[in-house]
Amino acid sequence: MPDLSNDFYLKHGQLLCSSYAHWTNKKLITNNKDTETSIIALYKAPFAVVSHGIENDPIFNFGNKTALKLFELKWDRFIQTPSRESVEMTSRKEREKLMACVTANGFMDNYSGVRVSSSGKRFLIEDATIWNIVDINDVYYGQAAMFEKWTMLD
Repeated sequence: MPDLSNDFYLKHGQLLCSSYAHWTNKKLITNNKDTETSIIALYKAPFAVVSHGIENDPIFNFGNKTALKLFELKWDRFIQTPSRESVEMTSRKEREKLMACVTANGFMDNYSGVRVSSSGKRFLIEDATIWNIVDINDVYYGQAAMFEKWTMLD
């Protein structure tokens, strides 16, 4: 779980929520009275939320409980994993195009695609929203995804 004593995760939870609202005009979570409540609600949400930073090979910097279960990773390992490893090797070029499209347009709705867990189990995510994480000054912090529907394939 994110360490609430770490200002990064408190700020990051707010950025995830505010960026999602900025691009989609919808709320990611409804109970975001304060920063600590936001990150806890995101972490415990019944839908999957993941994000990665702006490294050359972006590393996941947030995954909620639902996402960690799907990807079969503990928190400490997840936040050290390059996000490209969430897709099969044969789909990585397609994923790069998707991320470039999101970067250019701000967000994408209704995305569907196959993802892979750390043990190699494949699952189809459906109707995902992927968005750029930005602050009120339009400073770019990375990208995030949220999806409520998935089907295990293996």
